[in-house]
Amino acid sequence: MDKLIVLLETALPVFLALFMGAMCRSREFITRDGVATLKKVVINLTLPFVLFDAFATAEYSLSSLILPAIIFAVCCIALALGFLVIKLSKSSSKLAPYLASGYEAGMLGFALFALLFPGESVSRFAMLVLGQELFVFTLYKSMLTGKTGLRAILKDVTTSPTLIGVMIGILFGASGLYDLLGTWGVAGIVDSVTSFISAPTAMIILLTVGFDLVIREIPWKKTFGFIAMRLGIMGALLGVVILLNRTILGGMIHEGAAVLLFILPPPYVIPIFADEPTERVQISSSLSALTLITMILFAVMSVVISMS
Repeated sequence: MDKLIVLLETALPVFLALFMGAMCRSREFITRDGVATLKKVVINLTLPFVLFDAFATAEYSLSSLILPAIIFAVCCIALALGFLVIKLSKSSSKLAPYLASGYEAGMLGFALFALLFPGESVSRFAMLVLGQELFVFTLYKSMLTGKTGLRAILKDVTTSPTLIGVMIGILFGASGLYDLLGTWGVAGIVDSVTSFISAPTAMIILLTVGFDLVIREIPWKKTFGFIAMRLGIMGALLGVVILLNRTILGGMIHEGAAVLLFILPPPYVIPIFADEPTERVQISSSLSALTLITMILFAVMSVVISMS
């Protein structure tokens, strides 16, 4: 009975929020433009505070820098494998390789981690996410947009609210400034502001995901190949990371955080760069299907954790 309660505490809020998002769509409580606005609110206002808190409270050392470096390398390898698979399959999709790499950590991962591991510091997940954030805002996005110049990359980095939140958090955490605020007795003020502003982030994110998740409109046969590519590459690379963690890294990586990261869908921005409407629909369908799979695997993780 206790395990069932733990499971419900973890999974029920997620699926209820998804259901509410679907209900908002079916009953037209929110328009698609309204959902787009909610996403902008999260990305530009509340999510940066979530990321600031995660990185400001993280523990920094030379060894901890290995974690983002590993995830950055994993993302690069996954993208290369994606291009290889799509080339061998002779697919005409230009964006399909990008489905093989990157993680929607900001819009989904942090919310799920907090539910799965309420007793763990979110910084355990954040240090892994840092590697993928650096990857997405440099190599990944430059290849998607075709802007490979240093000036274009720097502009993306310096104007992204989420990445600014990450960088300020790292500055506070790595420099010891956050701990210094505690000795001054004002850290509570920072924590209070951060907690208040970041509180609705998870609910808003899951609401918008539920709104966009229209299962009956997913062309499963057409998207199966892309799904298989993503799951195959992520499964293989996750196995490598866990093997490294248990043999060379000495358990440095929080394996629950790693598993959650690797089951997340690719970044939701990919369809924006589609030149043709048919490809945009195909990529969007693949993202919806992969999001659904993420939710199913999240439920499985919830069961496993509640039973352990």
